[in-house]
Amino acid sequence: MKSGWRLLLTRPAEDCASSAAQLAEHGVHASCMPLLEIQALEESAEQQRLLRDLNRYHAVIVISKPAARIGLARLASHGTAVPESLRWFSVGAATGALLRDHGLDACWPHTGDNSEALLAMPQLAEVLAQAEPRILILRGEGGRELLAERLRERGAHVDYLPLYRRALPEYPAGALPERVRSERLNGLVVSSGQGLEHLRLLAEQAWPLLAELPLFVPSPRVAELAREAGARIVVDCRGAQVAALLAALEDRPAP
Repeated sequence: MKSGWRLLLTRPAEDCASSAAQLAEHGVHASCMPLLEIQALEESAEQQRLLRDLNRYHAVIVISKPAARIGLARLASHGTAVPESLRWFSVGAATGALLRDHGLDACWPHTGDNSEALLAMPQLAEVLAQAEPRILILRGEGGRELLAERLRERGAHVDYLPLYRRALPEYPAGALPERVRSERLNGLVVSSGQGLEHLRLLAEQAWPLLAELPLFVPSPRVAELAREAGARIVVDCRGAQVAALLAALEDRPAP
């Protein structure tokens, strides 16, 4: 099926290529310009201690696919035994699938790829009902504090294990607006608040023009940030996966 949409994808390179292939199957042209480069953090003594002491925790929450990939690789490199009683959660289905591919019984929310949906899960409530629940969060450097704050409010002890940072790849000046112009792109896609920030940085003086294009975002939080940044047409896909983007595209004709 042919679609009139011609989108700029900005996720990390590996995810970008996979998303473009899936969109092509539905007749959507996608141009990959990764605006997030995943850089694994050097493994510290504290990281090693947290991974070595998994038996101290009732649950592990994995925020993203990079956190899953790096965390699982480091567990394997250290030969760490994963306690059978340990519960595994992810924010989204793609991250959860990576965990399950490694034999972990992971679960994730089916109502949205965000912290709010995760916090509403009954499986997580079961963990929090235990005496003095301890939870480890695998994530990137920095990030939102909402999840840990809400878990602590519900009586949990929460530790963070940062595994990577997100950097802006190097591009020549004017590369972003030139890509949009040369490929006649009519929509932009970002997968996070930091992706949005990098989009604006790379757009430079062309941002007011690019801000006129429909901007597809994964959550109400990023939608609010996009509107504050001046984006005129913001579409909240209510998820970062390709299926959520396709559903959003079906609801509106290409400009």
